[in-house]
Amino acid sequence: MKMLLGIDVGSVSTDIAVLDEEGEVIAWQYLRTKGNPIEAIKEGLAKIEKEFQDKGLDPEVVAVGTTGSARYLAGVVVGADLVKNEISAHAFATIREIPDVRTIFEIGGQDSKIILIRDQIVVDFGMNSVCAAGTGSFLDHQAERLGIDITEFGNYALRAKNPVRIAGRCTVFAESDMIHKQQMGASAEDIIGGLCEALVRNYLNNVARGKELLPPFVFQGGVSENIGIKKAFEKTLNHEVIIPKNNKIMGAIGAALLAKHDVDKNPRETAFKGFRVARTDYKTRTFYCNACPNNCEIYEIREGNTVIARWGDICGRWSEGLKRMKKVKTNKDGK
Repeated sequence: MKMLLGIDVGSVSTDIAVLDEEGEVIAWQYLRTKGNPIEAIKEGLAKIEKEFQDKGLDPEVVAVGTTGSARYLAGVVVGADLVKNEISAHAFATIREIPDVRTIFEIGGQDSKIILIRDQIVVDFGMNSVCAAGTGSFLDHQAERLGIDITEFGNYALRAKNPVRIAGRCTVFAESDMIHKQQMGASAEDIIGGLCEALVRNYLNNVARGKELLPPFVFQGGVSENIGIKKAFEKTLNHEVIIPKNNKIMGAIGAALLAKHDVDKNPRETAFKGFRVARTDYKTRTFYCNACPNNCEIYEIREGNTVIARWGDICGRWSEGLKRMKKVKTNKDGK
């Protein structure tokens, strides 16, 4: 059975999607990255491999794409056919499911994005600054502080009768404001409802600032699971906001579809190393090159005892040198 594999590695979550050749999702994993993207990838692939084994399936992966903030690292580890940025991956997957989409709101664990599409073409995009206000990690922290399961956070917002006004531009100010409202006697429902509205205002005033927002609106990413944020978007925009079927893994889906498109366009065997990646030992290290005043910080990854990639050098001394060394070895081996 031929399949496509997409991996989206972010700072908070690592999402893996396996699609059939028609682009339908047949298996997926949504995992916490926990500061170790390689282990998250290995864990996700191991779970998917077991799922296939339990079902008696023998998958033949024909195209692999990676995206996300750790897309290059993920690509080296698994053997990706295509490494693509998050904007392209999210847009491609969304357009396929909702062809007339014109505005995509994407909010993940630590970053937020907006993508503007006209006639199925990305015409503009924006991302949040260093502030994490409104992202999944901030909402997780507030849910924990309030003693509320994050899966119930949105339901609390829906029960709000008089959402309080919360300063949403900064995580520090937002939390301080929430504590003040609690001390004044506001209910948890009204505080959470006010927080959801504040975070949407912050998103629209910063990430979407100066951009023409036109429906259909699509909301995806981990935070789109929060029905309170969805309703706050709809209240502010005075328009329906669509949540796609696979809202949490759209980046991974887009990476897989783009990889297939690239392999079809330039026919070749997939570079995928197989599900053995889940059982392979990888080690990384960082060192500084003192060959010139740039003092580049070099990142290196080993598969077993073999160096498979280096990057971070401006002049190419280490990365290009490794490529030349591999080429010489290949020529000597005749492979």
